[in-house]
Amino acid sequence: MVIIMNISEEKRTQICAALAKAQQDIKRIQAAGAMDNSPEVERICRALQDVVQELTMTQDKAFTLTIDKGNNLDQNLVKNAADMLRLQLNEKSTPAADKYAFKRFVTMAGSIVESAKPTKANIISKIADASQALDDALVPDDNRYLYLTSEMYKLVCTSDEFAGVDVLARQSIAKGVCGEVFGMNVVRVPKSYLPEDVYFLVAHKDAVLMPYKIADAKVHEDPVGVSGALIEGRHYYDAYVLGAKCGGVYALVDEDCRSSAPTISQGKITAFGKVRYTLDGSDPRYSDSAKDYVAGTVLTPETGCKIRAYCVQSGAYPSEVAEG
Repeated sequence: MVIIMNISEEKRTQICAALAKAQQDIKRIQAAGAMDNSPEVERICRALQDVVQELTMTQDKAFTLTIDKGNNLDQNLVKNAADMLRLQLNEKSTPAADKYAFKRFVTMAGSIVESAKPTKANIISKIADASQALDDALVPDDNRYLYLTSEMYKLVCTSDEFAGVDVLARQSIAKGVCGEVFGMNVVRVPKSYLPEDVYFLVAHKDAVLMPYKIADAKVHEDPVGVSGALIEGRHYYDAYVLGAKCGGVYALVDEDCRSSAPTISQGKITAFGKVRYTLDGSDPRYSDSAKDYVAGTVLTPETGCKIRAYCVQSGAYPSEVAEG
């Protein structure tokens, strides 16, 4: 029973019309359900499916510092516990987590492209290629971020293409901030943050994940066994690229820094390095069903699927995914 009260006549009419439409939809679904393999049932009743990617946290970092009360008094109290904690977080813990995350994002990127070192003349073209790759992967235009080392940032800011784009670009140069390039927010990072052989990284906000399960930091004054301050902290975190949205992560790396793709023939995989594969058609870089390949093994894919595999050589980034 539906009770409608204390509303205007116009609102009452709208609600009644909506209820009538809902009843018609229910009758149509019930009628369609009586027919096996009905397109109507497929169109109306198809359930939303889940894509599962199991993620394992690996980074559990802790630190302990002490400030001896006698030494601190001898140094005119220059070692304030709160300041030392802030220094540890800003100069040690946070940079270490950021460097780890960038390394993971590059390694797990959906697109890893090799290139000679960009120059002032072609850096904008390289970034345009990255933007096109995200467009082709149907990545949303907003919340795209371009992470550049200071060296690459300088090339962008001084390139003729960037300086001549529009007034916004010239204002950005005057302020020392790149602003946007091809709709991507430009973020300058220290050279040490990105891996040495990486020129830049493009990532959509929803394609990457960096969960922090624990981020504790405490200062204890005169605890048992310490005459002074005891500073403790623990960070439990990790970084991932989501397989369903891996097209939103693009890395430009130096030449010869990527593993060679494996070859698949007659159910066997040939490669120079460690190989992981799937038989259900899923991407072996992110799939929970991926397995390590044992040389010489003959594989049989599931019905309607292909063998998919990639290779990782020592000191190199993962290869493209091969099919066969």
